[in-house]
Amino acid sequence: MTDSLGYRCKFAVIAPSTNTSVQPEYDDMRPRGVTNHFSRIAIPDTKVTDEISFMEMMENIRGATFDATDISMSMSPDCLIMGMSAETFWDGAEGADRLHQKMLDRTGGVPVIMGSMALDAAMKAYGGIRKIGILTPYMPVGDDNVRRYFEDQGYEVVNLVGLKSPSPMMIAHEPAQKLKRAAIEVSEGVDAVIQCGTNLAFAKVAAMAEFWLEKPVIAINTATYWHALRSMGIKDQMEGFGALLADH
Repeated sequence: MTDSLGYRCKFAVIAPSTNTSVQPEYDDMRPRGVTNHFSRIAIPDTKVTDEISFMEMMENIRGATFDATDISMSMSPDCLIMGMSAETFWDGAEGADRLHQKMLDRTGGVPVIMGSMALDAAMKAYGGIRKIGILTPYMPVGDDNVRRYFEDQGYEVVNLVGLKSPSPMMIAHEPAQKLKRAAIEVSEGVDAVIQCGTNLAFAKVAAMAEFWLEKPVIAINTATYWHALRSMGIKDQMEGFGALLADH
């Protein structure tokens, strides 16, 4: 017997408890017969004013990730999605590979989808992307790890803007117009614009920005959910979220 609602696929999703963007954006992209089941990584809304407080936030996330993963596995998901961003870039490509293996060990081999790897897969699906501009909500220490990851994968990071959002919850309060301006700022001289930070509500802004800028604009939540669907063999084309979900 199969799940009555998630008869095509059940996704477990882990995301920080302060994150209010990733769940509604994933739900908006959900095809019929696919269900999303969230487990919260319990963290406080740490005020982020400098790199020390940013690292405190990161340690809070790291300390609670496995507990959220264990809880999520009780519903026997077909796949686990990491609805979190910064940790998946930490220490570059080698760090991402180590984290991915740790998560696979924790899920007992159930597939794990991470934002860093999903963005790389998305750029390969578009094709012809080498030079990129990046938008994040992070402090410089987070931006440095994002830059390192993409450079490890062979991309040239031409432009990078970190918004230095004042807390993990407040990332979701960054207004669409500010995100638009940042996307334009990093778009000069690049093949694609990449957005990191799952609590930035950027999925629909990215779709509009592809029209304005006439180049790929890839939101991490769109890329991660797209990668999860395609990894599970689900090929539905979804309108309203840019070329990635519509054409690839």
